[in-house]
Amino acid sequence: MHGEQHYLVGLDLTGRRVVVVGGGTVAQRRLPRLVAAGAVVDLISPEVTPAVEGMVDGGEVTWHARGYADGDLDGAWYVLACTSVAEVNARIAADAEERRIFCVRADVATLGTAVTPAVGGHDGLLLGVLAGGEHRRSARVRDSLVSALRDATVVDDHHERLAGVALVGGGPGDPDLITVRGRRLLARADVVVADRLAPRELLDDLPPHVEVVDASKIPYGRAASQDFINTTLVENAKAGKFVVRLKGGDPYVFGRGFEELLACAEAGVPVTVVPGISSAFGVPAMVGVPVTHRGVAHEVVVVSGHVAPDDERSLVDWEALARLRGTLVILMGVERSRAFADALMAGGRPVDTPVSVIQEGTTRTQKVVRSTLDKVADDIVSENIRPPAIIVVGTVAGLAAHL
Repeated sequence: MHGEQHYLVGLDLTGRRVVVVGGGTVAQRRLPRLVAAGAVVDLISPEVTPAVEGMVDGGEVTWHARGYADGDLDGAWYVLACTSVAEVNARIAADAEERRIFCVRADVATLGTAVTPAVGGHDGLLLGVLAGGEHRRSARVRDSLVSALRDATVVDDHHERLAGVALVGGGPGDPDLITVRGRRLLARADVVVADRLAPRELLDDLPPHVEVVDASKIPYGRAASQDFINTTLVENAKAGKFVVRLKGGDPYVFGRGFEELLACAEAGVPVTVVPGISSAFGVPAMVGVPVTHRGVAHEVVVVSGHVAPDDERSLVDWEALARLRGTLVILMGVERSRAFADALMAGGRPVDTPVSVIQEGTTRTQKVVRSTLDKVADDIVSENIRPPAIIVVGTVAGLAAHL
């Protein structure tokens, strides 16, 4: 039996043959990182999980649909014995040791010549934690270290200087719903230009030297305000500062993100786009409203409600929407909710179609109103619903009653 005091090392597996024996859930967990490391992976197993088969179909792994046989380790640099039969794993480990090839035994780690650490990544760092076979302990420590690096509790001040602008979607409101990449870039910003709907708590985590520009307080009309934002992004980036444009939801879902990208591109400023969880889908999900459901809705349409159906500026075919049977999600629609409901009913949507209205979704002040198409406008008034709020029209809006 080998000792549990291991020597932690990073292997360069790019272009090198790695043999994985067994196509079950252990292989399913290990294969993606091996493939990402550039390994040439030969998988030997009579059967594989659907996820592993997907990697095979995608050309990422070569599958030999049979059991382990003599000679399978020839030319290998690294071996993972992941079968469900201890005797087979023992044979693989013995063959590997005879050939001086390091081998991981998934069933009894201490009987192999290598172990897989709990691995985490952060901003170019790859962290590996070993705990003498105590897998839960190593995983907990790994998670804590990665979290501490993301929150800057553990300082990593060796940063490549970032340039240009990052368009970051902050998610629907709860600060925990920003993406990992979004939070990482936000922590490295010199200037943050924040929308009114961007998660406010994220700004409190910024270091004191970061300049915060509150885009919601710019005292101009809508178009002039956007021009000012574009100029703010470009001028700060050209001054050598890394600028994060922090938006609520997703930058490209009625967030004017592409307008800002175009402005930066015209000025020669590089842009990184970080998608966010769109409020159109994330907010309904949090209150028991799936925007799709098998046998109920085969389409989802997201509509901007900033202009009424009869407004000449409207680009929406409300008659077509009324004929659809799926889900309609209306953003920025509180003020004109009656006009939207009337247009849908006039076009043929049943008056008793379920409607859910969610104000300030995913935040501590979240408020939900369940209604129907013929009553929703009155309910919005009586319940004092105010923007920002999401309106979901369709059968899915009534499914929460089954919970």
